[in-house]
Amino acid sequence: MIKVKNLSRRIPGGPKVLDDISFEAYPGDFIAIKGDSGSGKSTLLRCLALQEKWSEGSYQFDGKDIFKEGFKGKLKVRREVAYVEEKPFLFPNKTGLKNVIIGSISQTPAWRRWTGMVRNDDYMGAMDMIEKRGLIDKAHQKASTLSGGERQRMAIARALVHGAKVIAADEPVSGLDPHTADQVLTDLKALCKEQGVIVIAVMHQGDWAERFADQILGLKDGKLVLNVSGRRLTEREKALL
Repeated sequence: MIKVKNLSRRIPGGPKVLDDISFEAYPGDFIAIKGDSGSGKSTLLRCLALQEKWSEGSYQFDGKDIFKEGFKGKLKVRREVAYVEEKPFLFPNKTGLKNVIIGSISQTPAWRRWTGMVRNDDYMGAMDMIEKRGLIDKAHQKASTLSGGERQRMAIARALVHGAKVIAADEPVSGLDPHTADQVLTDLKALCKEQGVIVIAVMHQGDWAERFADQILGLKDGKLVLNVSGRRLTEREKALL
């Protein structure tokens, strides 16, 4: 469970880019974040992954107040909340499989990056996750040869192998053709239903959010102006964003 209360993020010496954001997320939830460019969507994701500091607010994760837990609590969030960028970084000259096994730069011990050593259990777990993402035929291809949608799904597989309980995805289908976008979002939705993963995704396209999300959050000028169940938005609700 995630419970965000009164989250604010202020640029030092400047204005608030997030102002008094509160919402809750439970295992299996797919939450879409909508809003215009500059509304604070990506900043919210980075704050949830603790990649940006909060200026104010409380953050409960699995029933514990992260900021009261100190370093231990923050480490738990960084391990279990995976921030997947719009164009996720993969080591281009390594295969999809190797990228999944070694994790992102922040997850990867230096010795593993240098030696490329892989335990058998690591190999089997990664291959299983890659297969579930529908990429088994891409496992041994270099990451530089993967399409945008394949890179997104490989990054998701990487996050899950390394213990992510929450996927914070920034525009996961931006620039993808409709068929590939549908595949990526269907995959994310399946993670929610089958594994209880929480997915929080910035989604520019309103129809995708309405189709896949269980909850839609709308931001405008850093403020939460909309928090509704996943459904077709009314014209009045759309006008708020």
